[in-house]
This record gives sequence, structure tokens and C-alpha cells, in this order.
Amino acid sequence: MAPNFDQRIDRGHSDSIKWNKYGDRDVLPLWVADTDFRSPDCIIDALQQRINHGVFGYGDTPHELIEVVIQRMAERYNWQVEADWIVLLPGVISGLNLSVRAFTSPNQGTLAPTPIYPPFRLSASWAQRSQLNIQMHLEAGRWLMDLAATEQQLSGNEKLLMLCNPQNPGGTAYRQEELEAQLRFAQRHDLIVCSDEIHCDLLLEPGARHIPFAALSEDAAQRSITLTSPSKTFNIAGLGASIAIIPNKELRQRFNTARQGIVPGVDVLALVAATAAWRDGQSWLDAQLDYLRVNRDMLVDAVNAMPGLTMSSPEATYLGWIDVKKLALTNPASFFEEHGLGFSPGRDFGDDGFIRFNFGCTRATLQEALQRMTRAIASL
Repeated sequence: MAPNFDQRIDRGHSDSIKWNKYGDRDVLPLWVADTDFRSPDCIIDALQQRINHGVFGYGDTPHELIEVVIQRMAERYNWQVEADWIVLLPGVISGLNLSVRAFTSPNQGTLAPTPIYPPFRLSASWAQRSQLNIQMHLEAGRWLMDLAATEQQLSGNEKLLMLCNPQNPGGTAYRQEELEAQLRFAQRHDLIVCSDEIHCDLLLEPGARHIPFAALSEDAAQRSITLTSPSKTFNIAGLGASIAIIPNKELRQRFNTARQGIVPGVDVLALVAATAAWRDGQSWLDAQLDYLRVNRDMLVDAVNAMPGLTMSSPEATYLGWIDVKKLALTNPASFFEEHGLGFSPGRDFGDDGFIRFNFGCTRATLQEALQRMTRAIASL
């Protein structure tokens, strides 16, 4: 049966942090990056089969998942991954934090784009490491990093370059030449690279493709940690199955040493869900991408028709990065929340002149949100 992305599933009285944030207030939650779509049947069926087994002791290495990852990376991204490069994690955020702790010392710093997904910024502060932010700018409607300007700001103590591809919140799917520029930057300054590629399957723009940073060259592979997961793609973030791919043996050992006794293994049900998603979920994913493309185009057209708002069309993800600076609001997120719209505040990403709009929702929710935005702006 074809998936029905218009189906409204009541998450308001479930364990959803997205929907519970506003309690009984009439606020549409359009913030945290999970969707309101029912996960594919292949995942639900696999979980039910595993649950029916009835015993949930300590799980062994999930060899089928490892094989699925290797096959997927080869077929979709032309990247030949070996089994011992793969490290299982309960979430990509733990991978970001482990990378900061494993690959920098207290007197060394990190580099990350801005605006950026908040855990990039927090991972440095939590570890008491410095972070130099690489300013992103719009170029022909795409958010790109200004590496040349950053070059003049380096202290020489930077050790870890943290990338996000596709970029969150801007939605850029980096092209070959852009990734090669990032690699040359890392080579010039002898940087280890942590690349968050969790949104790699969510490509919306025709012709866009995902290129893993580590697949650029042997040098790129040997200096990199790639983080990814089926969680955003198949709406299973609550199950917590992610992977780090670390080709360099020494880096892999340092990463694993940093996690010992702190970051646990992955839940057995999460491993079942991840395997089913990447093995059997492609037809569902194709249908979801078609649905998200329509949502994206509706959002971009509507936002750019509203006075004081601008938005570039994201090439990937289900996240819209909306410029609200012309509205001259003291607190943009609070203003829209007062009008029934729960967005992610731009200040969490490094720029309070923006809001982030999660359009991974039903068409009816999107239409209602756009009507509320129109009324909110008209009230100014």
C-alpha cells in the first residue's frame, strides 16, 4: 500500500517532545527535526517481529546492518567502506561530542560553519574548547562557507573542522568542487574533519547528489570521521541508531577510547529498525521525497511573497531557513509563537535574524502554518 503522507497522526498526547513543548496551547510545532509521517511498514514489521521474540538481552554485532551500510555506501555514493571502519552509536550528537573530545586537547580549538545545527556549537563549549566560526553567505541562492575569510582568522591551534553536508539549516548539498575546497583547507592547516551527513538521503533538488567528504580521496578518508543515520530520513530519531565511519585506525581507536564507559552501545530494537530502513525503505523514501518537494516549493513561494521575509530554496533536508531581519523583531521566535507558530529560533544556530521552519509535516499543517504566518505579519 502506498504511504499516505497526508494522514494526520495525533502526536499531541504521545511522548513527542516536538508536540509536547507547547502543551495545550494552540501552537503548531515546526521546530525540532523529526517529521509527522508514519515510518515505513518495513520498519514497523521488522520491529514487531523482533518484539514477538520476547527476549531483549545484550545484542551482538549486527552483521546484517554492517553489510547493508557497506552495500548502501557503494551503490548510492560510490564509496567503498570496510566493515571495521564502522562504529555504532546511539546518535549523531554523541559522535560530534566524541570527536571534539577525542581529536582536540584543552589548548586546541575547533572550526564550524555559522549558522549551524546547535550541537556543533555546544559540543565545543561542553568540552571547554574554543570554536572559530566560518561565516556562511548566500551565493546564487545557496548557503556556502567563506573559507578565504576564515583563513585570515586562524590562530594555528585549530585541530578539528566540523562540517555538515547537507547543511543544516541552509539546505545546501555541497558540490564536488566545494568539497574539494574544504579538503584543501583541511590539508593546508592539518585538520581532522568530522562530517555530519545525517541528511544525505533527503535530496530535494533535481540533479543534486550527495558526495561523502571521505569519498573525495584517500587523504580525505584518512583525516575524516563521517556521521550518519537513518533517523531523519525514516523518522526513527527516537530509536537512536547512528554510525560513525572512520577509515583511519588511529583516529578510530582514539574515538572508541573517548567513548568508553560514557557512550553506550545501540539498543537492539534501534538496530533492527536501522537495518530494515536502509535495506527495504527505498520506495517509501522516494515517495516521501516527492511529497517534501511539493511542501518545499509551497513554502518557498509563500514566504517570498510575504512582506519582510526571504528564503532560499533548500536543495536538501526538510528545513527552511527564513530571513526575518526586515521585520525588525526583538525576538522573532517569540513573536511567531504568540501567533501560533513554533519555530526553531535562529539565535540557537548563530543568527537571530532567522527562524527555521520544519516542513516535514502534512500538507494541511503546512497550509495552516502559512495562513498563520500571513496573519502574524499583517499584525505588525
